[in-house]
Amino acid sequence: MVAELKSRVPLCSHRLGPTCRQLENQRDDLLAFARVLDEELEQLGREFQIPMELLRQLLGAITRHERDPRRWSEYATLQKRLRGRFHDVQAAVAELAAGTVRASSLVENLNSRLRSYFFLRRHLGPDYLALLQLFLNHRRLERSERPERVGKTPAELLTGQSHPHWLEMLAYTRFRRA
Repeated sequence: MVAELKSRVPLCSHRLGPTCRQLENQRDDLLAFARVLDEELEQLGREFQIPMELLRQLLGAITRHERDPRRWSEYATLQKRLRGRFHDVQAAVAELAAGTVRASSLVENLNSRLRSYFFLRRHLGPDYLALLQLFLNHRRLERSERPERVGKTPAELLTGQSHPHWLEMLAYTRFRRA
């Protein structure tokens, strides 16, 4: 991806140049989810005694849209190779895929939420961003495309552990109606 962007830097160097440098410098952080996914695929491979490459192909097929004809042709090929174990392996890989946070949607969501706050940074100082980070990470989601996320905070979704309200974490007492 960075190579493609670099090839287009001459078209808009003042924007694409810094973006390329930022992507190169933050590569490991941006792809951290992939390392975890690889480890979990390796574990599944050991559990089912299946090569990791076959599990990667299955993961790729699962993540394709249901209307994409390639999904079903890949399913058919993998079903022949896995035979009777296909459904168990497919269920395990689908569960793994459902539990993996999609980085691009996460970043896009974060950027859309933060964009409206950045103008305040100049007036309130750097501590404001830390408070904003705490608020956004610990605020309960009111709606989501995935019903299992509703009523949970981003921090709870990532750690799997519940926590007190974000105001209580700052040592404030929440107002409660009697």
